[in-house]
Amino acid sequence: MSFRKTLTMAALAGVVGAGALAPAPAQAQENGQYMPQMVYRTGPYAPNGIPLANGEGDYLRLLNERDGGINGVPILIEECETAYNTDRGVECYEKMKNGGPTGAAQFSPYSTGITYALIERATADQIPIFSMGYGRADASYGKVFEYVFTAPATYWAGADAAIQYIKAEEGGDLSGKKIALVYHDSAYGKEPIATLEHLAGQEGYNLSLFPVPHPGLEQKSTWLKIGRQVRPDWVIMWGWGVMNQTAIKEAAAVGFPMERFIGNWWAGAEPDVRPAGESAIGYKALQFHGVAHDLKVHQDMKTHLYANGKGLADDESQVGEVLYNRGIVNAVISTEAVRTAMDHFGNKPMTGEQVQWGFENLNLTAERLEALGLTGLMSPLSLSCADHEGGGQARIVQWDGEDWRPASDWIVPNRAGFLSEAYEASAMQYANEKGLTPRDCN
Repeated sequence: MSFRKTLTMAALAGVVGAGALAPAPAQAQENGQYMPQMVYRTGPYAPNGIPLANGEGDYLRLLNERDGGINGVPILIEECETAYNTDRGVECYEKMKNGGPTGAAQFSPYSTGITYALIERATADQIPIFSMGYGRADASYGKVFEYVFTAPATYWAGADAAIQYIKAEEGGDLSGKKIALVYHDSAYGKEPIATLEHLAGQEGYNLSLFPVPHPGLEQKSTWLKIGRQVRPDWVIMWGWGVMNQTAIKEAAAVGFPMERFIGNWWAGAEPDVRPAGESAIGYKALQFHGVAHDLKVHQDMKTHLYANGKGLADDESQVGEVLYNRGIVNAVISTEAVRTAMDHFGNKPMTGEQVQWGFENLNLTAERLEALGLTGLMSPLSLSCADHEGGGQARIVQWDGEDWRPASDWIVPNRAGFLSEAYEASAMQYANEKGLTPRDCN
């Protein structure tokens, strides 16, 4: 296992760069909040995993450099390389869960497969799993999934938002329309299917499913069938890594219009479109956060990290790209959960159980986001015992050949209707299978 240690504390001023080794392991530090990172800087998904890890890692380092940590408690940072492999993700979890003075504050697996594999372990260990925009959508139902958090939006919410957008583009009526789902043939890729099938029955469109085997390089026959036989009005893609750029190239080759091709938020970043060149112009994607490069948080990154050679990205021009921003959002939500816990339990390293309380009492208001320099990057969210999703929104963005531009207003997923019912029904089925008694959140 490649196991990277990059502890950055105010007292460890000599630690710089992504590959630096701290003078002491995290387990030896007594005055710090241990926040391990699961990353995949290697393997077939590395082009997407690297900016994601850089954004999260840079935000944690920014808090240390600028603020001395969280409420003055230094952050102990340690990376473990998963290569987006479930078995290696479980190994990383077991290696790092007892790190630092109080154990891991939380884990963000950045993989639906790893998330599924860790839910029971982490719940037993009382360590939160923060699966931001991936993993089990029904974990939004906190009465059953006490230690799993899905904020700000799930795959089911994203699928609903995509259909809302398509319906609006079709004048409010999807009757008889044809929609195809091209998806990574994995637990991740299959997550939106039930939602899209439910909405097909409700809205009257015809849904076609096209699984793509890992890693997604062989898609020619899929797109020939889409372009010449099925001829859908719209294509939605649940892809990842090289699958995305391959799909865009193959869609262009059969003449499918990019403005009717929508990827989910893991299929809408710079590494997905740049390799496709001009073929990608007009391609659309869902996002649950803003697309911005010049916010205050970005300026602070450049001032406190990159000006001093301490940033993780190869070049500061990468600060503000889509997946880098997503890493920031992930780090903000997890560190604010820690801060919320500290405000209640005291300014000292928090246990996983205390951070779980922090997540369930997290309230990121517009005023708090502005104070963090994040206005325009995140919308407000509020979690609770019962609601682990928090009310996030989604929007459609479009690639113009150089950057992503908003192509819709923010869309509110239909949580008041079938989504909340679906979360509860699926979570209760899980509880019955596992012999769990749901919590009373009143």
